[in-house]
Amino acid sequence: MATPIGNLDDLSPRAREVLASAALVLAEDTRHVRKLLNRYAITTAARALHEHNEAREVPHLVAELQRGATFALVSDAGTPLLADPGYRLVRACREAGVEVLAVPGASAVAAALSVSGLPPVPFTFAGFLPPRAGARAGALAALAALPHTLVLFISPHRLRPEIEACAAALPGREAALLAELTKLHERCVRGSLAALAAWSATAEARGEYTLVVGPPAPAGAVPAVVTPEAARAALAGALERGLDLAAARRDAARTLGLTRRELYALTTRRPG
Repeated sequence: MATPIGNLDDLSPRAREVLASAALVLAEDTRHVRKLLNRYAITTAARALHEHNEAREVPHLVAELQRGATFALVSDAGTPLLADPGYRLVRACREAGVEVLAVPGASAVAAALSVSGLPPVPFTFAGFLPPRAGARAGALAALAALPHTLVLFISPHRLRPEIEACAAALPGREAALLAELTKLHERCVRGSLAALAAWSATAEARGEYTLVVGPPAPAGAVPAVVTPEAARAALAGALERGLDLAAARRDAARTLGLTRRELYALTTRRPG
């Protein structure tokens, strides 16, 4: 079942009932789910189920379910199995004839797609990128062959190298980087991947990030229009790297494929 990705008020009435009536809540991290349970005065016991113990625990859990127990499977936030543990348990239940019911709700993937302003269908969700540079480049090379929108989770600890790797592997593609979805400080940086890479060079990584990358432009298509937001982000990134204003404008214009006059017009345009 899905749990909130930030705002605890997003827990549905049905989800509350399921959590309260289950014999046990299976959670990626019991400390996270306990905060949610306490918020709604739910006293159901919680047991850890994560990548390190899933293979060992699944046979015992399936046996309990076959004897009539009812469990609620949750991740730390959002919908289980989407870059979270739980697949082994669900598959084992299906193979054993144990009923599995969905209790839908929040998902960072769906939330990011819905507010990104990029084509939502079709899309591929690729989860987290590999932490090592070589494996990351290989994964992105495979994704580059797909002709539609991509959704990835970006680690805040590797924000700059991962955005830069995306810009290198997916040149010319428009993107939206969303952080702290549904939380008080939800934010979005939108523009070309090159502009986001320039911004990430000095950005302070805070919160959880979801990156939506638009599809490649068709052959012969007119290049995507650079938004004022993307231009300002590229210029700010260059300035924060210590360049003076003139050098920063040259750098940002080169990054975005603009003339300095075009960059100036975009960065001085009033919002609205």
